[in-house]
Amino acid sequence: MFSKAPLMPLTLVLKWDLSRQHIACFSRTRMPQTTPFAAKFTPNPYGSSHSHYKPVEESYGGLIYHDNNLVSGSLEALIQHLVPTVDYYPDRSYIFTFLLSSRLFLHPFELMSRVCYLCVEHHRVGDPQIDKKRIRDIAPKIVQLLTEWTETFPYDFRDERMMRSLKEMTHRLAFGDELSRRAMQRLIQRLLRKLTILGQYEESLVTSSTAAAAAVEKPGGVKAKQHVVRREECVLNVCDDPFILAQQLTHIEMERLSYIGPEEFVQAFAQKRPSDNHKSFFSKRRASNFEAYIEWFNRLSYLVATEICLPIKKKHRARALEFFIDVARECFNIGNFNSLMAIITGMNMNPVSRLKKTWGKVNTDKFEILEHQMDPSNNFYNYRTALRGATQRSATAHTAREKIVIPFFSLFIKDIYFLNEGCASRLPNGHINFEKFWELAKQVSEFLSWRQVICPFERDRKTLQYLISVSVFTEDELQLASYESEGPENNLERDTRRSLRSSLSRM
Repeated sequence: MFSKAPLMPLTLVLKWDLSRQHIACFSRTRMPQTTPFAAKFTPNPYGSSHSHYKPVEESYGGLIYHDNNLVSGSLEALIQHLVPTVDYYPDRSYIFTFLLSSRLFLHPFELMSRVCYLCVEHHRVGDPQIDKKRIRDIAPKIVQLLTEWTETFPYDFRDERMMRSLKEMTHRLAFGDELSRRAMQRLIQRLLRKLTILGQYEESLVTSSTAAAAAVEKPGGVKAKQHVVRREECVLNVCDDPFILAQQLTHIEMERLSYIGPEEFVQAFAQKRPSDNHKSFFSKRRASNFEAYIEWFNRLSYLVATEICLPIKKKHRARALEFFIDVARECFNIGNFNSLMAIITGMNMNPVSRLKKTWGKVNTDKFEILEHQMDPSNNFYNYRTALRGATQRSATAHTAREKIVIPFFSLFIKDIYFLNEGCASRLPNGHINFEKFWELAKQVSEFLSWRQVICPFERDRKTLQYLISVSVFTEDELQLASYESEGPENNLERDTRRSLRSSLSRM
């Protein structure tokens, strides 16, 4: 949209101190841990150099290792590797990776049933005393495994069969160990609280979505009048401080991120496969929070465009433009790249970009810098550099604000998609390609480390309510508002305006 003059380095222009670093991953008492993944892969594990299977060095019970790293195995061997024994407990990075990826091959309920059998029933010898002692010896490790499963993948337990298996395991453990039975009861109580909070959040999404739809679906006369008179309500009347608005956007982003389950990244791709044997499970547990977050990005883009096209006077439109440029810059400083990209997307929509007289009133230097930062060239090289800087900054953060990293979500999904599509899930010998799933887990666990951060900013309820529920123009309404702000420049645009007026007046 603008001529691209040589740009100053963004770190100098915005004075973003990248010497501070991003928080480490989860503490050793939490799941998952990202550290073990890093050493397993080169920077591009799914590029052309990894399209062939590596030479096998060692094989143990159906598991194949290369340089002491697990790279493949049969499904049964991988399940066996998950199951604890009196003398063995699986590495936490393996637990996370297998629980994440196994749903591509079998239903979580099937895995749960198999694990429960291998943990308890498989070791029964028929002697009550011996069986009781064995259960007592292994019970703490079973509780630990199920704790990690329920804490990291709680949504799996919305399936009644999963909850039933969990309760049955509680009864089995009670046979040998009262302390483990109590631990299991506490586990179930925590899980139920999580699922209740999730249900309340999803209900709030439905409510806000219904309210937004109701605001758009007005009688035709009201709609037509809106485009002529314009509504007086605008974001600047609610919040005229770019820093505060960026903080409130960050609240929304972090709340919605926090409800996305790691399994949703896998299920989003599994739903696209008609040959999937467990598609009924995936259709039942749709990636609703995943999709709601993408819808939020689209809403924010349209909200920005609507706020700019609303005012009749050119100076008011220019003020709105300048305001959102400043909001975008504050989002960048915070580490909120998703809102940043949504704002840039809204400002680059045709109804906004064609307002040449309005843009003429605005100093676009800051906007050009931000556009440069999110330039898609070279696979978003500039953005990826900034994201690494934000991640490094929060690794040694001294304040809660410095911990925030909110990635450009659509690109994050794209990276995972190409990893999934670029590497086979099964090898020619029928083994599961676990090397691929190590890398998938590495990326998803990094997302979880971003997701766990608590937003440190004070909530402005009035501003939050406005951002979530105020009505926004549709694509046609935006185009007509743009033409009414700055008239058509040629016959094609005049015909388009006439057609839009006619079609919208009939709605």
